[in-house]
Amino acid sequence: MTARISLYRNGPYIVRGDFEIADQDGNTIEVRRQTIALCRCGRSRTRPFCDGTHKATGFRADAYAEGTPTTVASELLVDDDLSSASEWADRASLDSP
Repeated sequence: MTARISLYRNGPYIVRGDFEIADQDGNTIEVRRQTIALCRCGRSRTRPFCDGTHKATGFRADAYAEGTPTTVASELLVDDDLSSASEWADRASLDSP
């Protein structure tokens, strides 16, 4: 099974299947489950994993992608230049309340 990522309205990204998570230096983050929740609100104390903080902070986000599938896919480019991570965060509005 390949990995599947699902968006949950006002909540986390749910990742299911075979996947690997790595930090910005390429170090593998150990995951002992085949289903995990990744923080989408930016306020979890266990980032990158969701700890439910989105509920207390009133985080709001739709459960679907904006734009057409072609538009969304073209914007999801992998960037190996880690110095641009803050630019990606700004573009994704991760710092907004």
